[in-house]
Amino acid sequence: MTRDSARQEMPDQLRRDVRLLGEMLGTVLAESGGQDLLDDVERLRRAVIGAREGTVEGKEITELVASWPLERAKQVARAFTVYFHLVNLAEEHHRMRALRERDDAATPQRESLAAAVHSIREDAGPERLRELIAGMEFHPVLTAHPTEARRRAVSTAIQRISAQLERLHAAHPGSGAEAEARRRLLEEIDLLWRTSQLRYTKMDPLDEVRTAMAAFDETIFTVIPEVYRSLDRALDPEGCGRRPALAKAFVRYGSWIGGDRDGNPFVTHEVTREAITIQSEHVLRALENACERIGRTHTEYTGLTPPSAELRAALSSARAAYPRLMQEIIKRSPNEPHRQLLLLAAERLRATRLRNADLGYPNPEAFLADLRTVQESLAAAGAVRQAYGELQNLIWQAETFGFHLAELEIRQHSAVHAAALKEIRAGGELSERTEEVLATLRVVAWIQERFGVEACRRYIVSFTQSADDIAAVYELAEHAMPPGKAPILDVIPLFETGADLDAAPQVLDGMLRLPAVQRRLEQTGRRMEVMLGYSDSAKDVGPVSATLRLYDAQARLAEWAREHDIKLTLFHGRGGALGRGGGPANRAVLAQAPGSVDGRFKVTEQGEVIFARYGQRAIAHRHIEQVGHAVLMASTESVQRRAAEAAARFRGMADRIAEAAHAAYRALVDTEGFAEWFSRVSPLEELSELRLGSRPARRSAARGLDDLRAIPWVFAWTQTRVNLPGWYGLGSGLAAVDDLEALHTAYKEWPLFASLLDNAEMSLAKTDRVIAERYLALGGRPELTEQVLAEYDRTRELVLKVTRHTRLLENRRVLSRAVDLRNPYVDALSHLQLRALEALRTGEADRLSEEDRNHLERLLLLSVNGVAAGLQNTG
Repeated sequence: MTRDSARQEMPDQLRRDVRLLGEMLGTVLAESGGQDLLDDVERLRRAVIGAREGTVEGKEITELVASWPLERAKQVARAFTVYFHLVNLAEEHHRMRALRERDDAATPQRESLAAAVHSIREDAGPERLRELIAGMEFHPVLTAHPTEARRRAVSTAIQRISAQLERLHAAHPGSGAEAEARRRLLEEIDLLWRTSQLRYTKMDPLDEVRTAMAAFDETIFTVIPEVYRSLDRALDPEGCGRRPALAKAFVRYGSWIGGDRDGNPFVTHEVTREAITIQSEHVLRALENACERIGRTHTEYTGLTPPSAELRAALSSARAAYPRLMQEIIKRSPNEPHRQLLLLAAERLRATRLRNADLGYPNPEAFLADLRTVQESLAAAGAVRQAYGELQNLIWQAETFGFHLAELEIRQHSAVHAAALKEIRAGGELSERTEEVLATLRVVAWIQERFGVEACRRYIVSFTQSADDIAAVYELAEHAMPPGKAPILDVIPLFETGADLDAAPQVLDGMLRLPAVQRRLEQTGRRMEVMLGYSDSAKDVGPVSATLRLYDAQARLAEWAREHDIKLTLFHGRGGALGRGGGPANRAVLAQAPGSVDGRFKVTEQGEVIFARYGQRAIAHRHIEQVGHAVLMASTESVQRRAAEAAARFRGMADRIAEAAHAAYRALVDTEGFAEWFSRVSPLEELSELRLGSRPARRSAARGLDDLRAIPWVFAWTQTRVNLPGWYGLGSGLAAVDDLEALHTAYKEWPLFASLLDNAEMSLAKTDRVIAERYLALGGRPELTEQVLAEYDRTRELVLKVTRHTRLLENRRVLSRAVDLRNPYVDALSHLQLRALEALRTGEADRLSEEDRNHLERLLLLSVNGVAAGLQNTG
């Protein structure tokens, strides 16, 4: 697809929005920096487009960028970064429009809960459908790594622009409302331009908690009942809202933000305690507001809607317990008993939030009991629409979020536990780190006492290599608390490297022999959870081998669970970027090993992915529906059978691909001096200055590749326009199979193989060979540059042959159009970044003044921010 054809395919409203926002940004640039700034931006814009069309040489762009003073280069970089924020916003609005239009269709929307219900009912019958709905679970876990490259102030400014754009769309053409919306839109774009794109202080973990709370406040809390209502309507359209809900609350949120201390010394027991307190404050306030709003609408008069005996008894008890408060409520709502109990519930939620134990609820179950008393009374009186309408939405919200919002999960490295136990067993004074481990477990006990066991019971052990790593946590919990007071824990092994994935079933065998695990299995109905790490496994063995090893691990663990009568949930530690297991979540679910989903899907929602998926209500709704659809479909016998048959048929071929891909990948990263070369060709060392989040880029002070976290590994490669973690080794793997027809058949019939190639194709589409070569040359190792580019050429050629596409992303026209239109503007930022990086990496660096070095580093970081916005992913 050429740029012109991509522009021609752009929907009219999207084109109008992009043009309008671009023109307004141009106005702001001219007003703020003068016409010459706008002219410089335009010169670079035309040059990078010309380079894509073959009419401008790359050397000319390099000379143009080098001709500007560093201050001007920074202004231009900021202009392109702001432009990407505006384009992203326009695309978001277009997607919401498209979702609304599709929702009007008579047939179920593709990849929706309604589509899954229809398909399963037709294929497996209503009884099997009821079983799947009853057992369905989706457990997204919010994490802070990587957090967004953009500041929260920038995100807030973009949200204000979004609101004004919505006002402009709603205004009548030529009206005063339209003129005012345009004025406000320009005002907000001007403010976005004047807002610093870079953080001046590093985020701490509680900043990250509050950032995630914005997604809850603005989107998640209100979207959840809408999703459940969609499922309820699909199950019984005629009865929806007039009978007891058929859809259960199948979503449960978790969070690592403030709980994940693996390699992050800034997450302490005090932070964990404060994190759950902040979460509780937000959810209790949301429930209180919703309960009061709904309570005020329930003005059912006693004569037409008589209360049940249970409701009358509840009000009598309340008058005895809270006479003055009930007197006020009754005075405001005479002869409206349903309203009285709901308004009392809102007051009790407020008291719970303010720690008033006399009036507050002891737990969310007590609150739900009041809501159900009102609901059952309304239904018995014939007011079924009132019973199962907005009140049901509130019940769903309380069931989903409780009083803690999201379960706070603890994570720590196995080596930390081993060292702590060794100290404790030896006696004597304990180190600060060991005291912190014990203090964390005491905080877990405190959270459970205050908010309930469900608020914090999962403890993930990074780099689990034996059952001893699991036993260590249970033993530490006993040391942390007085006898009989240890918190209730589900200790979860996290398998991350290729070797650890292979050994997982043996580790689980050992876990079954642990008394603490045996007790939990008995208490939970033999439920167990295992976490699989996508990020480190891909960095360890390469993207192709990691994908297949993870698939094999899932299959072996599913078989192990069947043999031991375990109800297993696999927790997928997927990143936002393709090199860390990212990509469309619904496709990932359908690509899982047969039997490994079984109605349950737990996954990390990381960094920029949180706001991409939960920044707008319509998009959040669609995301949850797509995952719900995939979970249901992946659990059906027909889908599992087809996947199992394809896996068996193509397994031998996949092994040959994996072996060759792994050899190619390790040959690169095992080259002597590779880590130093990687640091020179990418902005790796400067990323910490971007202050992306609270976690250090490395687990320790070591400078090798093994100690580098997967997040900066992927992010740095993205900045170089190589995107190596998303595709490297695949070309060598495909070349090892001398049968294109068989490879194409596997692509068409095996969801795992299709997902692997589609994700690689997306990474390749965002790669720019010409610009990448300039980055790679900075390392002074031409043989490594040649090795990387040769594998890129091989991978691109064979991916196109196997998929039978004439160009990358041929079968994904919307994404292809977006990539083709964005790439030239990302090129502009890459050229600006290269100017800074070349100056900082060459001999010229030693001769730079401190002022010039600071300017170059700021230019580099601004361009990093802009490239992340343009490619729409960090790590």
